[in-house]
Amino acid sequence: MAREFQRGHKAKISDLTPGTDLYVGVQIAAPGLTFDISCFGLDANEQLSDDRYFIFFNQPKSPEESIQQLGAQAGDTESFRVTLDRIPANIHKLSFTATIDGDGQMSQVGPGYIRIVAGGEEVVRYPFTGSEFTTERAVMLGDFYLKDVWRFAAIGQGFDGGLDALLRNFGGEVADDQPAAPTPPAAPGFTAPAQPAPAPSFGAPAAAQAPPPPPAPSFGAPPMSAPTPPPAPQPYATPAAAPVAPPQAFAPGQPAQQPPQGQVPGQFPGQSAAPVAPSPYGQPAAPSPYGQPAAAPYGQPAPAPFGQHAAAPQAMPQSGPGLQAALQPYRETATGLRWTPQNQNLMRVELALGGGGVLARQGSMVMYQGKVDFSHKGAGFIGRKLGDATGQEMQLMRCSGRGQVFLAEEAAHLHPIELQGDGICVSAENVLAFDEDLQYEIRRIEGHGIPGGALFTMHFSGTGTVVVKTQGIPVVLPVTPATYADSNAVVAWSSAAQVIITSQVRLRRNAYPGHSGETVNLQFRGAPGNFIVVQPYEV
Repeated sequence: MAREFQRGHKAKISDLTPGTDLYVGVQIAAPGLTFDISCFGLDANEQLSDDRYFIFFNQPKSPEESIQQLGAQAGDTESFRVTLDRIPANIHKLSFTATIDGDGQMSQVGPGYIRIVAGGEEVVRYPFTGSEFTTERAVMLGDFYLKDVWRFAAIGQGFDGGLDALLRNFGGEVADDQPAAPTPPAAPGFTAPAQPAPAPSFGAPAAAQAPPPPPAPSFGAPPMSAPTPPPAPQPYATPAAAPVAPPQAFAPGQPAQQPPQGQVPGQFPGQSAAPVAPSPYGQPAAPSPYGQPAAAPYGQPAPAPFGQHAAAPQAMPQSGPGLQAALQPYRETATGLRWTPQNQNLMRVELALGGGGVLARQGSMVMYQGKVDFSHKGAGFIGRKLGDATGQEMQLMRCSGRGQVFLAEEAAHLHPIELQGDGICVSAENVLAFDEDLQYEIRRIEGHGIPGGALFTMHFSGTGTVVVKTQGIPVVLPVTPATYADSNAVVAWSSAAQVIITSQVRLRRNAYPGHSGETVNLQFRGAPGNFIVVQPYEV
């Protein structure tokens, strides 16, 4: 049975189907409009560094034929064949896009979709309508992206500038049309007067001879119908863009390797600054801060995180190159994804009309755009009593509607952690915001000699994103039998790890001369793959 995605939903391809030879169909239509549907093969920097992987009507397949454009069939406006295990190692993302050829806006389109079919059976579909767009003339529909394994994400992000804006967003350029040299008219020669043509007699129009339908592809595409002829070639060219340092991703539930000497420690489930050899726990180490790309020099733009598009150029007042150069590093980063870090202290969340809301800490909104509704999220009488008793109460507000909300709190470092059916334990004090679809509950950590008999934490699980805030740059450690942490400094840990309290609470830091001043120590145990996150700050 096919899964239906909404904008921002993601999943591993292996969770959708065991197959790697896939059919991708796109259906999009509007009265009087013509659409160009393309696929961009992007490198680790999300740039079109090899224009042979821009698959469109003038270039219907990649060199090794891992990406092929098949044309209209099976009710789809356009279709593609994608063989994941044949895609070369330098291609990290396939972005499927639709652009309007001529005048028009995406708000005019009717119900459409992008779908994946494996072995003749549809496994996932992302439906969309024109009500999700306004004046855009191009839209990114869905992405295949490599994050340790191939995954699929429903995007639904539009661009006002059409195909030109898409090409520039991916680092390409549009070739200027070269006017043809005028041809002088030939001198008329001698010709006898034309004979009048006989009047046409009555007759029914001849039926067009449709070409025979092509055979069904062996990789299991849906039933085929007669293809429509491709549109006329257009003069687009796609030179490569300058490379950007390729950040990597951290999958929740896997620890990061200890960084080499001289590098910045503390990479947590987020993006790393450059690919390195995998650690013993299967996760790349990185010198960049926890969940964030490496910091850029002051006044210079930072690279976009992995899985997120670099911001498209936005119009600026023509006040001289000095002003534009000064403001360029601080422009809004709009990627079309659900959560987008603007910098290490500011998070942008995209809300879609009719989609799931976001729960955020009250007072964390610093700016918003669009039609967004903010409402109080009450915990109820039992929830308030439980929060008072455990210290894990969260004062939340619900953000819903359509637009963008920017969240921050006291310039704390923010780290989006994507959960895909797994879980993580986080102190309520360190939670800034999370998707409303996530499940959360208070967990008890037993211990002897502790006032009240236990410590408590919040447990998040399901599919969605939770944004964790820290004071300073944290460090991630793999869980071993000899892993201990101060309970006032630990931020989060994998939900499968076992936690044991190993020392009693001291009422004062210097209760008596010679006392170390440490409070509760927690010992963590678990199988390889478990981790803990510790910040350089004690609450």
